[in-house]
Amino acid sequence: MTNAPAHSGTSAPPRPRWWWGFAPFAAFSVIHVGARLAGAADIAEPTKLTLMPLLAAAAVWAVRGAGFRRSGRVSSVALPSALLLAALFFSWLGDGAGTFFPFAPELPVMLGSFGIAHICYIWLMARFVAHRQFPRWALVFALWWVLMLLVLWPTLGNLTLAVAAYGIVLAGTAATAARCSPMVSAGGVLFLSSDTILALRIFMPEVMPNWTSALVMLTYCAGQGLIVAGLLRSTAAGGRPQ
Repeated sequence: MTNAPAHSGTSAPPRPRWWWGFAPFAAFSVIHVGARLAGAADIAEPTKLTLMPLLAAAAVWAVRGAGFRRSGRVSSVALPSALLLAALFFSWLGDGAGTFFPFAPELPVMLGSFGIAHICYIWLMARFVAHRQFPRWALVFALWWVLMLLVLWPTLGNLTLAVAAYGIVLAGTAATAARCSPMVSAGGVLFLSSDTILALRIFMPEVMPNWTSALVMLTYCAGQGLIVAGLLRSTAAGGRPQ
């Protein structure tokens, strides 16, 4: 990864043809979303657990051997790479909360896992990738948080504080992504859209048709993929996308 602000120097771009590493993730995303749409749970459930490992493999393929410059010195990508892989790891735990932790209540585990993933993304983007101030339009994410709490409040019960806290880090990821490249920004919006649809499905299922299950995963896969690809693309010299 790279320090994107202009004063932080230049970085080594990803290896040539790094984007080929995303092919397995894209293929399994299509299979998974299609299975969701068709109601084929026997395919949807196992393929869901392959998505984040495949995306992590794509990231490792892209950054192996890379480095970034800061203050005229070439440094390792250990911290930013670790943050990216941690974000994907905790996303994977969130995806499989019911499978990995059958002894614990699924929703709190899922919120906690994804909350950590979002903190990793925020740290990574703000510290190493963001190259501009928050755009004014990013205030919409604060408005989103308020509106979602107002809509969901009657149904949240004892999860009110957990959902409110998770909403803050989710909106924080989207807002911080707005400081990065258009690809990362779009990924942040799609990730937020996915969790918005999911929240409505969990807490207000009566207003959400069955096909929105596939829409949750379509926006989730697209959002995660764009964030990771955008972060890798932003490792070009001088913070300019390749």
